Amino acid sequence: MIKETLGFIGAGAMAEALLRGFIAQGLVEPKRCLVSDISAERARHLANMLKVGVAENNREVLAGADIVFLAVKPQSAPGVLEELKSSWEARHLVVSIMAGVPTSFLEPYLGQARLVRVMPNTPCLVQAGAAGIAGGSRASERDVQVVAELFSAVGKAFVLSEDLLDAVTALSGSAPAYVYMFIEALADGGVLAGLPRPVAQTLAAQTVLGAAKMVLETGEHPGSLKDRVASPAGTTIAGIAALEAGGFRGLVLQAVKAGAERSAELGAAKK
Repeated sequence: MIKETLGFIGAGAMAEALLRGFIAQGLVEPKRCLVSDISAERARHLANMLKVGVAENNREVLAGADIVFLAVKPQSAPGVLEELKSSWEARHLVVSIMAGVPTSFLEPYLGQARLVRVMPNTPCLVQAGAAGIAGGSRASERDVQVVAELFSAVGKAFVLSEDLLDAVTALSGSAPAYVYMFIEALADGGVLAGLPRPVAQTLAAQTVLGAAKMVLETGEHPGSLKDRVASPAGTTIAGIAALEAGGFRGLVLQAVKAGAERSAELGAAKK
């Protein structure tokens, strides 16, 4: 359990996912968490669910918290940062989870506060997240370590140079949506083949979960694991041939590339 008090400016889906994960893992007590949001109703809803504190405004979060998560939408960042510009203190460790907003844009607003930028993803809600972490110019190794410990408790976390966070955004940040599409398509295929929808969906999701665990827990290359399933002239290799004919791998590559390019565009607009 960490000693610091956590504050969240923004109480959206990602803030909820992180708070749920941190509390479920015993990293922080709900009473040591404080949230604010442009929607007072949303903040109260989160407080009622998780038993965390609600701040009347963003400045109250800064007054009561040591580690402050900037969890607002990127387009809202300039207004929020301008409002708080004179309220930051050297004791504050700021964790930005805003996609595409570089540390070079954020730090001029933060005074002597230290900044760590993180690109998480929503599966942290079920302690299966994936995050990239980069320290700002004033962040110490200890600051980065604390943030890495928090995010490692709700999934996998990697400390990287900031120039790689666009790639993280495009891969682990966006790819849950692609995986949901894949699960939906697998389930549709099962229904087409005669399975009831609930059975097909559960089989599809469990298969994706199991395959991912095989990659993570065996450490083997996915291609090697694929080859074990694909026996000569069998059903799997026939399915692989159909996927390759449709450009499956090329489309996935282009999706990640497009996401990284869009993340870089958003970041460039903030510089």
